[in-house]
Amino acid sequence: MLRYVTTGIDSSTESVAAAHWAAREALRRGVPLRLVHAWTWHPRPAPSVPADSSEHAWAEQTLDRTADSVRAAHPGLAVDRRLVSGTAVAALLTEAGQSELLVLGSRGLSGLAGFMTGSVSQRVVAGSACPVVLVRSGEGSTDEHLPVLDGVSPDEISKTPYRDVLLGLGTRHPCDELLEFAFTAARLRGADLRVAHAFRVPAAQAADGPWEPVPGPGPGSGPEPEPLAAREHTVIAVLRPWCEKFPEVSVTATVCEGRAATELVRASAGASLVVVGRRTRDGRFGTHLGPVAHAVLHHVGCPVAVVPHA
Repeated sequence: MLRYVTTGIDSSTESVAAAHWAAREALRRGVPLRLVHAWTWHPRPAPSVPADSSEHAWAEQTLDRTADSVRAAHPGLAVDRRLVSGTAVAALLTEAGQSELLVLGSRGLSGLAGFMTGSVSQRVVAGSACPVVLVRSGEGSTDEHLPVLDGVSPDEISKTPYRDVLLGLGTRHPCDELLEFAFTAARLRGADLRVAHAFRVPAAQAADGPWEPVPGPGPGSGPEPEPLAAREHTVIAVLRPWCEKFPEVSVTATVCEGRAATELVRASAGASLVVVGRRTRDGRFGTHLGPVAHAVLHHVGCPVAVVPHA
């Protein structure tokens, strides 16, 4: 089956930014880009629909404008456009079954670096069968790369090294899907992969499931924080087979005591992409996002990939 990088299109600026990010990712992966725009008929069209146009015609024009913009910027990319009658959530979740990943635009929070995850994006992220990347308004190709030297032309930006990819890793439920996505993202960019793992002390254990301390030794001793050295050893053991599988990816890992979401947001400074996991429930794709992914989506400024796993 032909796989796509798929992005949802509407008339917003964040949608356009997401479409161009998705186009660059499709080129990196060597797959076509699919642009999806969902529309529904209303007795009273939205104010954004011109008085001399039908909702269907306006939807076609919206899709065409984005497709033309993407094709002009990336002439070698195969672009498939799809206009769907129905809700955006239903259309995107259906497309997830034929996609390597979904890419959605998300409006930046006023005065903050992160995302405003609306009802559509939040429901798609929480229910998608494939990874979902959220891209904020204003994100461009220059943001993926390290700062360029004075005198470098825009045509040479793609030759500038990429910023690091950051993976938030929990060791209680490590998963192949999450690790493979992060290593692949780093390899496709020729970027370094930074791995961040945080664990909690017992008094603050409850809020962050994947990072809670393990039970201490001895009957009745209660939970005790696992020694830092033991945590580092566990992280290295989890990463070792993936480092062997992706020898071209340079990997550094940081292990610290703290709240997982806080440490991951702090570590995200300077990253081109942050990768976090979303556990599914009972082997089915549920609607639970998780506290760490939720916090990262609200406070990280660069694109964030949420990878579902069992």
